[in-house]
Amino acid sequence: MKRRQLLLRTLLAGGIVASGLAVIAQVTPAPQKPKSALFVWGGWEGHEPKQCVDIFAPWLESQGFQVEISPSLDSYLDLAKLKALDLIVHIYTMSDIKPEQERNLEEAVKSGVGLAGWHGGLADAHRSNVEYEFMVGGQWVAHPGGVIDYDVDIVKPDDPIVKGLKTRFHMKSEQYYMQVDPIVEVLATTTFSGRYAPWIEGVVMPVVWKKHYGKGRVFYTSLGHVAADFDVPEACEIVKRGLLWAARATGKDAKPNVPGRR
Repeated sequence: MKRRQLLLRTLLAGGIVASGLAVIAQVTPAPQKPKSALFVWGGWEGHEPKQCVDIFAPWLESQGFQVEISPSLDSYLDLAKLKALDLIVHIYTMSDIKPEQERNLEEAVKSGVGLAGWHGGLADAHRSNVEYEFMVGGQWVAHPGGVIDYDVDIVKPDDPIVKGLKTRFHMKSEQYYMQVDPIVEVLATTTFSGRYAPWIEGVVMPVVWKKHYGKGRVFYTSLGHVAADFDVPEACEIVKRGLLWAARATGKDAKPNVPGRR
């Protein structure tokens, strides 16, 4: 009799422990894999690509990202590696890109990898590659007057990328005149005075936008001609938030600028 009672107690205790472990297994979340980002920089040195990357890559690491920095477009030759990333930051002004490099970059973004960049590093990178431009959502065509004083207006102040920032802030830099995909969701704009090109007086041009290319989120700002431009707090903060958004660390998907679509 005592032996049976002992056996019963042992079985009950074992069952309680096993069920307790099962509960713990159910409620203890698996550790999350750190997000990963690849910065690829190069091209025209006048845009200070390395200096700009050195502002944002360490900051992204401080946000828990695993960051790789490369000065070569050959980083795009390993498609499987690219597809495992969360974010690609492409800063490569006025350069040629080989067909396989371009194709892999575009396929990675289509598969869901985020793409982000600023100024000519993203939107004046590969002028003869129209599919690349289609992915980015715009292409630089002029900056009348060169480095000038101009204002940037936040047009979607509730969007997380610009929320809480000054609704108008000042830049002394290149004011980009661009060809822009009408589907992009515009977050900030600038208005041309016409002083340096009278026929464009009053033109309102996107400065910050987000969009999709396939399943990937794409973030762009025309700010950031040189590293010192990011001394403007709003310009720096917009890029930081844009990187997180493109990597799906924050925010909702972009809303295409198409009537009737949500």
